Amino acid sequence: MTYEDIELAVEDGVAVLTINRPENANKLRFETARELHDALRLVRQQADIDVAILTGAGDKFFCIGGEHEELTGLDYSSVMPVIDLYEFIDTMPKPVIAAVNGFAVGGGNVLQVVCDLSIAASTAVFRQVGPMVGSFDAGFGTWYLEESIGRRRAKEMWYLNKKYSAAEALSMGLVNEVVEGRPVLERAVEVAQELRRRGPFALAALKTAFSSRHTGVVGQARLAHDLLLTAYRGTQEASEMAESFEERRAPDRGRFNR
Repeated sequence: MTYEDIELAVEDGVAVLTINRPENANKLRFETARELHDALRLVRQQADIDVAILTGAGDKFFCIGGEHEELTGLDYSSVMPVIDLYEFIDTMPKPVIAAVNGFAVGGGNVLQVVCDLSIAASTAVFRQVGPMVGSFDAGFGTWYLEESIGRRRAKEMWYLNKKYSAAEALSMGLVNEVVEGRPVLERAVEVAQELRRRGPFALAALKTAFSSRHTGVVGQARLAHDLLLTAYRGTQEASEMAESFEERRAPDRGRFNR
């Protein structure tokens, strides 16, 4: 696929999605969010891709949030679909790793928080600036941040808008690992390959379990439909019930009550 705002590369079962707007600090605009969403949808559908990595072009910016255009009336077609992007990252059954190569600010910090794992370059910087510019994220940006670093730290990050180094981010649980002396993407690929040595169904089940805690009936439906029913279809019970229905007879419970 050819995109305007991002790059998608696939190698050895790992997809790398790069926000390619370094001249704009890798900010998210409508097209960026739409393309990331589309690329992740492709990743989910491809059976030979097991893990996705999300990073930014260059070595200074991961992503510093969104380009906020003035809204006209209630035309929601013009509203950037960033919540759809966050939700898809959180609920897709394949792991998504954030390779934070530089500044992760505002929506960029939320973006790395909603990923399953986050690996940061030693030069990365993390910050929320919403109240400084009259903005806020009262959804994924607060709920998931609080679960990652705790209530007091999350409020501090949102209220006081301080900058946090990669080392500080690691100490408070905002990232999983800090890389020094080599490209952060290189380490992220190593972690992705390690994940590929795990059972994909087990990882999908775990991710769904984590996600369903927050997503209510949607998470419950995903757990039942995508995972439990997938497993159930391979059981003796499922086989006998389907056969007995087709043959219009009572099921032989002896085939599956063992």
